[in-house]
Amino acid sequence: MKLPRRQFLHLAAGAAALPAVSRIARAQTYPARPVRWITGFSPGGVGDIIARLMAQWLSERLGQQFVVENQPGAGGNIATEAVVRASADGYTLLLVVPPNAINATLYDKLNFNFVRDIAPVAGIASQPHIVVINLAVPAESVPEFIAYAKANPGKISMASGGNGTTSHLAGELFKSMTGTDLVHVPYRGEAGALTELIGGRAQIYFGSATASLEHVRTRKLRSLAVTTTTRSKALPDLSTVGEFLPGYEVSNWIGMGAPKDTPAEIIDRLNKEINAGLADTKMTAQFADLGSSVLSSSSAEFGQLITHETHKWGKVIRAAGIKAQ
Repeated sequence: MKLPRRQFLHLAAGAAALPAVSRIARAQTYPARPVRWITGFSPGGVGDIIARLMAQWLSERLGQQFVVENQPGAGGNIATEAVVRASADGYTLLLVVPPNAINATLYDKLNFNFVRDIAPVAGIASQPHIVVINLAVPAESVPEFIAYAKANPGKISMASGGNGTTSHLAGELFKSMTGTDLVHVPYRGEAGALTELIGGRAQIYFGSATASLEHVRTRKLRSLAVTTTTRSKALPDLSTVGEFLPGYEVSNWIGMGAPKDTPAEIIDRLNKEINAGLADTKMTAQFADLGSSVLSSSSAEFGQLITHETHKWGKVIRAAGIKAQ
């Protein structure tokens, strides 16, 4: 049976509109069940704490539980692969942190390509590292430490929380930009590195603000600078490394990712709700207590940050010949 032209056009228009209606309906009904937010590290770190604060916000806003699930191991690669292989439906998400960008070069063989296989959702928070030294080191500023290091090549131990960690690479970037010869000594996590630094068995450490602040405030360690481009609100009188070493920047950023091909309308809704949380004064105050600041962004802007960090740390890793251990 041949349809009248007007009826045919009406039906055709209706059929063309179905995908858009379906996408809108899917976004409006999401989430219809609890959401898993997987992190590749143990509970208690700054990323884990911030994820739990944001998960509580999202649970209240969206009416379904956002459950932070810790799957530590292989520098975060186990958790990342779990999300890469999950259904792209918005119900399995990833806590994205600098090791994800670092691991793309640090590991020779991975079963995924992070930049390709994880869709950026939103930035959430950013935190500086703090350059801290043992009290016996005769330096009160970054220039004084550089001069001391150049006068003592190969004699100064640089602690890190482990080979290939952000604290390690922050130190390697510092070494390459200053021409100093610091001896890298990896420890099993930040607690071990800070203990050795306080005890004088290491002289310098590029530690996270969360782990280092208390030792600075109790004067067990001396702080020289923060590693971000701007000064920290937690330590407003402390200079940045970049004030003496233009171009130096390291930050411990935190965000959310999803499997590639996750519907754009779901990513957009998560991004909108996350940014609403980041505009809440209670949330910003809680972040400030952790030495962190909000990292509001579109999904595209967060993707640009990930790509930039992946290239940046790839250069440092290749130049220093660092391998996963």
